[in-house]
Amino acid sequence: MSYGKLYIVATPIGNLGDITIRALETLKSVDIIAAEDTRHSLKLLNHFDIKKPLTSYFEHNKQYKGNVVISKLKEGKDVALISDAGTPVISDPGAELVKDCIENNIEVLTVPGACAAISAVTLCGFLNKRFSFIGFLPVKKNEKIKELEKFKNYETTLVFYEAPHKLLKTLEAICEVFGVRNISVARELTKKYEQVIRTTTEEAVKYFEENEPVGEFVICVEGCEEKEAENELNALSLEEHIKYYIKSGLSKKDAVKKCAEDRGVPKREIYNASIELEL
Repeated sequence: MSYGKLYIVATPIGNLGDITIRALETLKSVDIIAAEDTRHSLKLLNHFDIKKPLTSYFEHNKQYKGNVVISKLKEGKDVALISDAGTPVISDPGAELVKDCIENNIEVLTVPGACAAISAVTLCGFLNKRFSFIGFLPVKKNEKIKELEKFKNYETTLVFYEAPHKLLKTLEAICEVFGVRNISVARELTKKYEQVIRTTTEEAVKYFEENEPVGEFVICVEGCEEKEAENELNALSLEEHIKYYIKSGLSKKDAVKKCAEDRGVPKREIYNASIELEL
């Protein structure tokens, strides 16, 4: 018997009219639907008169349920993975299920649709052509600050997700690390009370000190200016400068190249120095 297929199915982030024809066809055709919250997803499925067996798959049962889903796929059953809203796998435990399927030679197909991060970027009004999706930050302040420091010198628009009860502390941390920058704070995207606040980091903190956050939020922070990033990096020692780029995900070769560009010196000079530093 051949294996079944796993379908990553995007569902609306608020407005049910955003469901795609292909998503509906897929949900009607699969044998099982794996949902983050079966009670929540049942409302969506009932709205479109979709009657399929549901199984829960979420952060705290992903190891056990992942094995169950894999076994069903190996039996030849087709499975659709959906989250509470938007595109699964993005800041979502579904990423591990996809990895498990790939390791077991099970075909994975995507059925694209709504995504809160993309929607927020289209509304923020920043001219930067690139963005970096960060997702949820750690809860503890020291860990949150440490994580934000990694992105302080990014020139791309930064995109964060946040829950209402954590929003103010996250905005305070962003303001503390990034200083005054343009920011877009979007909530309830595609829903009746959709709101996008375009302001500065400082003003965003003041606004939510006076107005209780309600709904799910997507924060877009404008990237730092190129000169600002270069000046700060050039103030580091050469060793710190190279390690900064390596920690950001670059190979040593690319880190050396970026350092040379920042400092306006030949790449060979930085490379030779890195050998002496045993990097």
